[in-house]
Amino acid sequence: MRKPILIFSVLILLFTSCKKGFLDVSSDSKYEADYVFGNKEEINRVLTAVYASLMSNDTYGNAYFNTFALNSDVEFSTFSSELPNVNGEEFRAFDGAQHGPSVQRFWNKQYEGIERANIFIEGIQNSPAFNKNDKDLTQMLGEAKVLRAMFYHDLVVMFGDIPFNTQPSMNLKSAFVIPIRDRNEILSFLIEDLRGVASGMKYAHQTSEGESGTEFGIERVSKAFCYGMIARMALTRGGYALYPEGTIGAMKRMADYKDYYRIAMQYADSVISSGMHNLGKSYRNVFIDQTNNIVTNNDDPMFEIPFLRNGSSNLGFVTGGAVGSTEGVTNHVWGGVNGGMRLNAFYAYSFDRKDIRKDYTVGYWNYDAAGQPQVLTDYTLYNNKWSKLWADAGRALGNQSAGNTGINLPYMRYADVLLMFAEAVNEVEDGLNGSNGAKALDAFKQVRRRAFIVDDHDEKVESYTNTVAASKESFFNAIVQERKWEFGGENMRWKDLVRWNLYAKVVYDSFKEYLIVASMGGGDFMEGSEDYQTLPFNKFFRRIPNPGDKNIYPNTALPIIEFYNPWEATLHPGTGWETATQYVWYNEDTSMPRAQILYSFRGYIKGGPGGNWESLNRNNLPPVRYILPFPNQAIQLSNGAYKNQYGY
Repeated sequence: MRKPILIFSVLILLFTSCKKGFLDVSSDSKYEADYVFGNKEEINRVLTAVYASLMSNDTYGNAYFNTFALNSDVEFSTFSSELPNVNGEEFRAFDGAQHGPSVQRFWNKQYEGIERANIFIEGIQNSPAFNKNDKDLTQMLGEAKVLRAMFYHDLVVMFGDIPFNTQPSMNLKSAFVIPIRDRNEILSFLIEDLRGVASGMKYAHQTSEGESGTEFGIERVSKAFCYGMIARMALTRGGYALYPEGTIGAMKRMADYKDYYRIAMQYADSVISSGMHNLGKSYRNVFIDQTNNIVTNNDDPMFEIPFLRNGSSNLGFVTGGAVGSTEGVTNHVWGGVNGGMRLNAFYAYSFDRKDIRKDYTVGYWNYDAAGQPQVLTDYTLYNNKWSKLWADAGRALGNQSAGNTGINLPYMRYADVLLMFAEAVNEVEDGLNGSNGAKALDAFKQVRRRAFIVDDHDEKVESYTNTVAASKESFFNAIVQERKWEFGGENMRWKDLVRWNLYAKVVYDSFKEYLIVASMGGGDFMEGSEDYQTLPFNKFFRRIPNPGDKNIYPNTALPIIEFYNPWEATLHPGTGWETATQYVWYNEDTSMPRAQILYSFRGYIKGGPGGNWESLNRNNLPPVRYILPFPNQAIQLSNGAYKNQYGY
């Protein structure tokens, strides 16, 4: 039996032979056409190649949660030019282009992973070693199918209708231009595909590696995560999406959407009923543990993409407050931080004042090269999840480190499943008075309980939840808000808003919010200004030594900043704060709002002399063009089979 030609080096999906017009999917896990997998150990090694496609900064190591974190009321990046950059990379402002290098790289790596999965799936199913009663083999088959579903689902969410194929490219012979398939057909196929393998899979604590018995846990695909992916894909299939009608497109959902909400309800319930996951850790410790490479198999994270320290993943480098350095070297062991994956300036003020998620998620300061904290005076806030500074000193990457932190990405958390279940029940049963209403309410309460200290549970959990559960509409609105607070900085917000058909209104309102407050700073009190009179434009702070208490600040070495009443406007803090420094939180003192206000949503709505914001009617808004363009290379090499729509 010939050995497989396994090339585990970094190759991309290649589009070749423009002369022939073929879409040639070249795999870095190639096999001779008649090769047959021989035994479990070999099969497991080949499965590793499928996982390797997850671990690229072109996808889940950076681009997935950073480059394509489109602007909203949660994740937010500023843009100061009225016109798009020629590099075509400004996707976050809805102004990217098909020649943008990032979109090409993302596309390539996703299809590379799909090709590897297709090769593996065919290989294991045709192997004489395969036995449907062998739990190890059915587990590995399930893992590959779930990973393939991940790759395809995220392509569908970001690109809409896409090329779809479930065979290795070597089986396609001359038909290398993979046909574009309707996204609903793709999602329906993937859902049924995973339903077919779920029963043969293992839970995270049951997975182990060979004779060593090393537990893979949530760094490999489990039965619970398979259930969760079915639920996530079902909600995508049942939700709204942008379809290519007219110039930009139209938002709509399919007539059978409730069928898919029922599937989401069923499989989210399967995760909950299994009892394999819970919200036992505090909210902050979920992410602090990830920065310390601590993996827990029965808590909130259900699947973490496993990255390598000093090898991959920019979590902790683009997230967290910026950390300056001198010639690439810091005077402490944590190294430099870019801190470019930011949050909307008003996000912090949407939280309940007692919600403990806010103080961990939102960051207000950075560190200069001398290791001193400096207040951020910007139109954004830092996304403090996974900050490199949260790692214990013994786990820090060193004073010359930057990216490639190796921090795992929690691709799915149990909190997501709980809220998906609550949402699905509310939609399917028209509120919470049906047979699953009490369970849905409890799922929602579980997320709320972790967000507040025990002393506040009567008011903030029990009373609050019972109030919002009064109607289908009020409970849906509560879920919209709860997901906003729970998943801040995880690049889930715009995707949720799309499937709820709320993205246009939220983008419009976010632009107006920035514009109104900026105009107030310049002395122009527009309609709506009254809602922002109490914002603390002038804040007082002081630098203090690190208290050494992780419950106050997860890093126990660097000095920190303490604010006086960050919620309300204050003339002066008074006794004990005589040495406090005052700063202007929202740096705007001109009659014309600055460029970052006018152009950060410019692909949809913008201000300035050529702006369109005054012509938009909030009650009749056009859709947001969130869909990414097919990359140039794919279009050129498809021999005319592929083309961009949505106004590209």
